[in-house]
Amino acid sequence: MQYNQEYTFQFRDLPRGKDELLRIPEASLDSPFKTAALALLVLCTYKLNKEACYEMLNVLRGPEPLSVMDKQFLHDRLNGKEYKPYSFFRGASVDNGYTPGVPYTITVRQNPYSFTEENYAVLWVKSVGADSEREIKLRKKPSTGQWFIRDFVCLADIRIPKAEDPWA
Repeated sequence: MQYNQEYTFQFRDLPRGKDELLRIPEASLDSPFKTAALALLVLCTYKLNKEACYEMLNVLRGPEPLSVMDKQFLHDRLNGKEYKPYSFFRGASVDNGYTPGVPYTITVRQNPYSFTEENYAVLWVKSVGADSEREIKLRKKPSTGQWFIRDFVCLADIRIPKAEDPWA
């Protein structure tokens, strides 16, 4: 296996629902990199429509849909901080309120420890609001070969946008 691979994905639009998500070529979920990129894209829709976001995340979670606790976790991490998922896309910055360029472009990386356990992966994404990369945990369903989201460690706090920072 090659180490330190990275894949960059571009998306023209944010999907507005499950049907739009499933039309995106990366929705084949045949690579953990594709699934991780889509997860962050879908999380950008949280501020627009939470229920649609949950529905799309359930697609990306596979046989284990979001629990009440998962939804509470997302609420705790994103409520009032809906800019977080945008911070992973090219063009976003603290100065521009984490407004990415279009197309939405994101790079997902692996490191030597990303695939240490069979059917599990830990991939890394960089937020411009954080000093270090953040992880996304995934699990492979061997019967389909698809990769699904397990955990969003990447949603820890980041620097607030400059316009909201009283010390800026």
